[in-house]
Amino acid sequence: MQTIRGFRDILPETISLWQKVEKEATQLFEAFGFKEIRIPVLEKTELFARSIGEATDIVEKEMYTFADRKGDKLTLRPEATASIVRSYVQHKMYASDPVRKFFMTGPMFRRERPQKGRYRQFYQIDAEVFGIDSPYMDSQLIFILHELFKRLGLTGLSAHINSLGCPECRPSFQSALLKFLESRKDRLCENCLRRMDKNPLRILDCKMSECKDALTDAPSTLDHLCPVCKDHFETVKRTLETQGVDFMVDKTLVRGLDYYTRTAWEIQTTTLGAQSSVAGGGRYDGLVAELGGPPTPAIGFAIGFDRLVEVLEQMEAPLEPPLDLFIVSLGDAAVEKAYFWSCELNRKGVSTELDFRGKSMKALMKRADKLKAGHVLIAGENELAQNTVLLRNMATTEQVSLTLDHLVWI
Repeated sequence: MQTIRGFRDILPETISLWQKVEKEATQLFEAFGFKEIRIPVLEKTELFARSIGEATDIVEKEMYTFADRKGDKLTLRPEATASIVRSYVQHKMYASDPVRKFFMTGPMFRRERPQKGRYRQFYQIDAEVFGIDSPYMDSQLIFILHELFKRLGLTGLSAHINSLGCPECRPSFQSALLKFLESRKDRLCENCLRRMDKNPLRILDCKMSECKDALTDAPSTLDHLCPVCKDHFETVKRTLETQGVDFMVDKTLVRGLDYYTRTAWEIQTTTLGAQSSVAGGGRYDGLVAELGGPPTPAIGFAIGFDRLVEVLEQMEAPLEPPLDLFIVSLGDAAVEKAYFWSCELNRKGVSTELDFRGKSMKALMKRADKLKAGHVLIAGENELAQNTVLLRNMATTEQVSLTLDHLVWI
């Protein structure tokens, strides 16, 4: 039996880097006032169709959707934002305090073509903020990503930012865009032609090379921003410059989801080739109301956990969790005592390993070395007869004899 195409096991040999990223992210988010939330992996299909947009690749092609026994259409979550907004609205969190900050980590599901850094079950670290419309929150989220990657030792990253405008200024841009697209219809793919009436903005996110070439001089949202959106974006740029965050304004950046407004961004790297984005986010001020809540400004980002770990793996070897003590037990009586010692030490937070297979002293010392044990405790029939054990420092090879009475952890 093999895993399904696009799905994979994350093995113990590599899990240390995943844990390192989660630990750093959790500490940073909590320092900035975020609280952890856990959401279902299965939601009603309507949630994603309404929030992400029916004319997006995700909804049209990539979602894992099926009918349950009652005929209800259900979908494995392709992203986290819609589910977190649904939770915010369903539990009326806005009633007690509309300002909320959440983070979560977990698997998402999209039926894409598997390639380097991209899987059909993939993992994201997600952060969302509700109730704050200030541009300083936009800057702060980009700064948090910058700080997290800095703590992880990442280099060679760049932030691409853009403003997508708001319902006030977007009609002017869409009108200019449609006029431009009409002049390039003969160079667009079938997907883009189909989207011209439904959502022309989605065409700017097409990954087909011929469409990218045709859209190189397309109108920019930045040329159609209303005064409020323009001031908002200027504040974001000025704040990031003051904080020393490297960024570039990228007028081609529109993100892959329909709900974004105003600031949108991606953190990109060239380490993984064409699939260069390791994080992305933006503001979505209309989504809470769209899903049944009161008008509430909101903003968030998602980190591609799989891609981030692959970048880290290219920078450093996976971290091996330290083993404090390997117990070499020779003979039945020693094995029994070692079993109780090991359980007691593990209970007190000292990591230990022992071998129940009756191997020789030489074989057990090789295993201790393979597991990178800091110390080895040797207990055989002779040692127990003398009420002693041997403790060896594996780094210095220094070895001392201890009486069992000195082992205060028993």
